[in-house]
Amino acid sequence: MSLRKRMVAVGAAAALAAGLAACGGGGSSGNNGSPQSDKSGGDLLYYIYTPIEHLDPQRVYVGRDISNLTRTVYRSLVAFPVSEDPDVANKPVPDLATDTGTSTAGGKVWSFTVKDGVTWEDGQPITCEDFKYGASRVFATDVITGGPNYLLSYLDIPTDPKTGLPAYDGPYKKDGQQYFDKAVTCDGNTITYHFNKPWPDFPLAIAGLHMMDPYRQDKDQGERSNYQIFSNGPYKLEGTWSKNKGGTLVRNTNYDPSTDTPDLRKALPDSIEFQVGLTAENQYDRLIADTDPNAVTGTSAPPAYYSQIEGAVADRSVLVDSPYVYYLVPYFRSAEMKNLKVRQALALATNADAYNVALGGDKAGKVAESVVNPSVVGYQANPAFDGSNSGDTAAAKKLLEQAGVPMPVPIKFTYPSSETADKWAAALKDTWDQAGFDTTLDGLGDTYYDVIQKPDKDSDVMWGGWGADWPSAITVTPPLFDSRPNLTSASDGQDYGAYDSPAFNKLVDEAQHAADLDTQTAALQKADIQLGKDVAYIPLSVARFYMLHGSKVTNFVATPASNGYPDLGAIGVQS
Repeated sequence: MSLRKRMVAVGAAAALAAGLAACGGGGSSGNNGSPQSDKSGGDLLYYIYTPIEHLDPQRVYVGRDISNLTRTVYRSLVAFPVSEDPDVANKPVPDLATDTGTSTAGGKVWSFTVKDGVTWEDGQPITCEDFKYGASRVFATDVITGGPNYLLSYLDIPTDPKTGLPAYDGPYKKDGQQYFDKAVTCDGNTITYHFNKPWPDFPLAIAGLHMMDPYRQDKDQGERSNYQIFSNGPYKLEGTWSKNKGGTLVRNTNYDPSTDTPDLRKALPDSIEFQVGLTAENQYDRLIADTDPNAVTGTSAPPAYYSQIEGAVADRSVLVDSPYVYYLVPYFRSAEMKNLKVRQALALATNADAYNVALGGDKAGKVAESVVNPSVVGYQANPAFDGSNSGDTAAAKKLLEQAGVPMPVPIKFTYPSSETADKWAAALKDTWDQAGFDTTLDGLGDTYYDVIQKPDKDSDVMWGGWGADWPSAITVTPPLFDSRPNLTSASDGQDYGAYDSPAFNKLVDEAQHAADLDTQTAALQKADIQLGKDVAYIPLSVARFYMLHGSKVTNFVATPASNGYPDLGAIGVQS
């Protein structure tokens, strides 16, 4: 099962990121002249280009969609508040639970009590059993697909030796039900989760994803529930959702705001229409002209439109440091990349400055110094990548000469092709070839991740992108570089470079078995240093979003909790 939380493609970088996303991220900057008002009413329009894949809470795994659903229709035990301050935004607050949870047994047991008076959209109360049933759906890996699967490895359920999966297979088949019933228990309104190892940041995982959300059993239609919404938030779905057109949320009359907080949801608009299908260019033609003054977008401005965002138009702009990092991975099965000095030379010759210029300049990204985003708790710049950002070709050539390999060194660079991507790929090739490589550009079209995950791929270097599932590096370096859950005969998983290091894996074990966050963070920092020493990755860019909104949109903000996209917990519309 993939741990990749996919990123919504943005603007001209659409082909760059077929996936990857997460929680945490920088606050917004720029002009952003939206009026400030807590007045309710009006109809908000939200532009989306590509169809949303999942609205099912246990399956949704795109940062933008997770945030939008959190602020409107799905409430969790705890949630991240609306704030541009990461110190505030990355600390969960109670939502459907009375507090942020109680941990015992060294972080292996967590308990939460469900608030009184919280209801579903039909007025029936949300129960502990609803939370238990929601968690059970994650284990139906043949039905509830595409979503986060952390519970499969954390919940205290034995493994089936035949499949390597948990012995419990979900609420539809119910094999191993006794194991699940022991691991997740209800006592009145209190739900308790039993894990097989410490999970000190479990509240962060709840707030960052919807995998622990309640789900009412009588509403579950398995695969057919993918585009259905049964709300417990301030809005509900009007009619049905069309994959290719979108849908409209209207007020949920059975929502009680006294059980909620404006820190999470102001719920200002009377309705929110999600309009699917407009290209980035179509969206920005309309936004610049202010055709829909009540509109926001989840799409970053194409670089070709930057020159039109000036004057009064620029007053409606916002620049956001996103949770996503773009990076390169050498393929460790490649004859060339097995040599450490060759990998070090590749890193030295990498022109991250030129990459970011081709990406769109400082409005599209800024140079990264780790695969971990700076917004993540415990972030530190990786000392292996603190040299020149423009590519030191002379030093790289010396390393290649020391490596004792025939020069020029032939390498194939695989990346997701687009007009913008072809430009930055050429920029990377330029300094690599100056340093003594002979680079072949291998731009892929409609498919990308399915190709680079294959164990028999014909690549030497690959492009990747990632964002933390919640603001901890435990959701970055382990899922990307721990060989044990990734490397199989059928797939390299998220470990595209087939990196296999016992030293790194040992540090991952230390982090995953840490009883507190400080110990976990220290182990993860050591693990990232090990990755740098081995040149398991080469950081390129911290992605940025440059967005416009309509002139009648109020309280516009893009927060860490909204993954850098418009935060619907705050936004309103002038009547």
